Amino acid sequence: MRGQRRNRRSHGVTAAALAVAVLVPIGALAGCDSTDEPATGESAAERRPSPKPTWDTSPASIAAVGDSITRGFDACTVLADCPEVSWATGSDAKVRSLASRLLGAQSSTARSWNHAKSGARIAELPAQMTQAVAKKPQLVTVMVGANDACRDTVSHMTSVADFRTSFETSMKKLRDGLPKTQVYVSSVPDLKRLWSEGRTNPLGKEIWKLGICQSMLGEPDAMDAAAVRRRDTVQDRVVAYNKVLKDVCAKDRHCRYDGGAVFDFRFTGDQLSQWDWFHPSRNGQQRLAEIAYRNITAKEPPP
Repeated sequence: MRGQRRNRRSHGVTAAALAVAVLVPIGALAGCDSTDEPATGESAAERRPSPKPTWDTSPASIAAVGDSITRGFDACTVLADCPEVSWATGSDAKVRSLASRLLGAQSSTARSWNHAKSGARIAELPAQMTQAVAKKPQLVTVMVGANDACRDTVSHMTSVADFRTSFETSMKKLRDGLPKTQVYVSSVPDLKRLWSEGRTNPLGKEIWKLGICQSMLGEPDAMDAAAVRRRDTVQDRVVAYNKVLKDVCAKDRHCRYDGGAVFDFRFTGDQLSQWDWFHPSRNGQQRLAEIAYRNITAKEPPP
């Protein structure tokens, strides 16, 4: 009987302890508050070191890859490169290139490199990226794709699948050599917009006859069903290229796409070359530099 009473008392103590545990916070039983904060009131989150941001808004060196736009083609003289006005790495004070804005005018030429090539298509991008890797830049800018759509005929445009393969290969080349280097990817410009603006200039249309972007600019005044369909096909391909650039970039934590900012930019006569009315002028290069700088220095990427 004593054993039974002892067992009943033990059960009673256990039940009482459980009741206390339910009614009283565990932290109070331990003699401290539930958040286990120090006397200063500093939270655990505040004590932890802040994670380093994935995107550095002030890289210290830049390499540019791409095509004629990044080479400043037709911006200074007819049918010639003018890299000093390049939106990415140029030294022209009026343009104020991305390199000048990020690195300062005095340092930009020593810590920036332009590996772009006029006429280049995306199939040439992996080789350009290899050149860029050798310089070990903290940021690589990419603007490519216009020449893949600008062909003699629509049938010769680079397929979307091949475009994707070449861009993925380029990114792999970069990551194999520089795992943490940032990449800023510009969208392909709206070629149809450039045709619409440039066709108002007689001199520009004469230059177009020399073979500039015939898939879009050929027979610039033709408005028959076939001509409209041809231009729409080129436009659709550019949109598809931009989707590839966005999708591939999104898979890389150190890559930032411009959100279609260059494609959406409404180039006017002031921003187009006075010789071919198709490539950016000095003013156009300045606007491209502004777009890039704004997106690169923003805390959050474009939507």
